[in-house]
Amino acid sequence: MAGNSQRRGATRKTGSKKGAVVGSGGKRRRGLEGRGATPPAEQRTKHPAAKRAAAKAKAAQVKSGAQPGRPPARRTEDGPEVVLGRNPVLECLRTGVPATALYVAVGTENDDRLTESVKLAADAGISILEVPRTDLDRLSHNGLHQGLALQVPPYRYAHPDDLMDKVRGSQEPALLVALDNISDPRNLGAVIRSVAAFGGQGVVIPQRRSASVTAVAWRTSAGAAARLPVARATNLTRTLKDWAGKGIQVVGLDAGGDTAIDDFDGSVPTVVVVGSEGKGLSRLVRENCDQILSIPMAGPVESLNASVAAGVVLAEIARQRRR
Repeated sequence: MAGNSQRRGATRKTGSKKGAVVGSGGKRRRGLEGRGATPPAEQRTKHPAAKRAAAKAKAAQVKSGAQPGRPPARRTEDGPEVVLGRNPVLECLRTGVPATALYVAVGTENDDRLTESVKLAADAGISILEVPRTDLDRLSHNGLHQGLALQVPPYRYAHPDDLMDKVRGSQEPALLVALDNISDPRNLGAVIRSVAAFGGQGVVIPQRRSASVTAVAWRTSAGAAARLPVARATNLTRTLKDWAGKGIQVVGLDAGGDTAIDDFDGSVPTVVVVGSEGKGLSRLVRENCDQILSIPMAGPVESLNASVAAGVVLAEIARQRRR
């Protein structure tokens, strides 16, 4: 009742051992608030589903050479790769990048991206493991992993000879793309996506001094890397010579080419060679090309990005073949 605080016994005396004199500090109110949705079974460490997921991830790590129960300290040439950060991990899972484990740091604050990542991983049968934050700190600079990491197994490359056998057994004329020292995995992923979109049968890259099919390339290809073979050539020049001897024309892309794309015949079996972002085609590769194509520019731009140029040429070849 108002005005009754002066009544004897209405308030506790200062120094009382029974707790706060006035109010509860919000403890009772917070105690009545909900704790949110129940986490998935794979995230509850005592649940049988979480134990099965942990056992599956452990077996996959042993097979790949990583230390069981922890993400690999660093990526080796043929070892697993770890994608860090909530946005990159979510994009990889959305595009169907194959993965063996999703790592969530202990005490990570939940948000929509984390919730969706866990759901996509669980639906895809990917193991979900809770690890100490220090394990993810070892893989990033300044701890920029946001408490989430995705382990991606090494890509299985095809052999150039196997790729050629597949092409020659196809009913369609060959359409392949060779990348000459492309160093940006995003360009590699974009080229893979364009080749798949315009009816190509595969991509070949050099074994050295070239971008490899990493998780970044997987993500940029929008999942096309799962459907299109990528071959690794020990010597790209030798591979192109071998293919030319089997009746396939080898054409390179260069802004100063001797043949405009409007005058090019792409209806015959073709290998399109795309040069590096800065230097273009290397000397030996250029010498082994039957033609050097150029794309006419209407504006003041001197050249196109390597993956964009490849997409333009592949679209023109697809148009000619439809006609």
